[in-house]
Amino acid sequence: MARAANPAGATRQPLLLPEVTLSEEAGVRYLHLGTIWIQGGMRIKAPQVVEIDYVQRMLASLLWLPTETLGQGQAVQLGLGAGALTRFTARQLHMATTAVEINPQVIAVNAAWFHLPDSVEVVRGDAADWLQQAVHSSVRLLQVDLYDHEAAAPVLDGVDFYRACRAVLEEGGVMSVNLFGRHASFRESIDRIAAAFGTDQVWSLRPTREGNTVVVAGRGVVVPAREELAARANEIERRFGALKLPARKWLRMVRPYTASADERPSGPSGPSGPPAP
Repeated sequence: MARAANPAGATRQPLLLPEVTLSEEAGVRYLHLGTIWIQGGMRIKAPQVVEIDYVQRMLASLLWLPTETLGQGQAVQLGLGAGALTRFTARQLHMATTAVEINPQVIAVNAAWFHLPDSVEVVRGDAADWLQQAVHSSVRLLQVDLYDHEAAAPVLDGVDFYRACRAVLEEGGVMSVNLFGRHASFRESIDRIAAAFGTDQVWSLRPTREGNTVVVAGRGVVVPAREELAARANEIERRFGALKLPARKWLRMVRPYTASADERPSGPSGPSGPPAP
């Protein structure tokens, strides 16, 4: 997804959307935005399998939702990619699902080549614009994966953007965001998320081999005891293990947000977040 800059008082420039291309290797179909960078993938003979590691980790946000509520509420994806998260929330969780995507080619290719479910509401438009028009406190599961064809840093990454993400979440709702943990922008990005959500409502997973780092943020999430989190992970693997969701492994990856050294208050009693799941 690409979005033109719009400084205060300036006219938004026309969007230059990259051409969508496909490739296939070892039974997996990949989506690209005019470059070699992979924007998503699907195993052709098993389209419901969540194939790519970082996309699996985006679903670690399920650990923050009580098991008995899985499948309830609305799921929203900002950035469609190859539709793995959209297929999962619509077909496996049976959630009312909305996908927001600015590139019409991505939408068309998903319908033709990536098994886009008919039940999904697909909105062609800018994610920031959609957030401004959305009903606040209406989304339980928000998944944000907004990269352009260069795949260098998130296209939308400001504090105001993350505040708008928080505003659409219902109480107890969660957001997962794909960031590049080994990129210089990561620290700034997670600090912005913490500024929008609160330092005790932000967690991160370890980076993937490729450097993708998933950050989870909640709106009023109460983290249960470790035993309950382990039970949630076991239930996720029982229900969705065949779809490559290693939930127990996710538990070992999660760390609560900590401010960088120059942001921590002086003295021995700085704030601390809840225990990691």
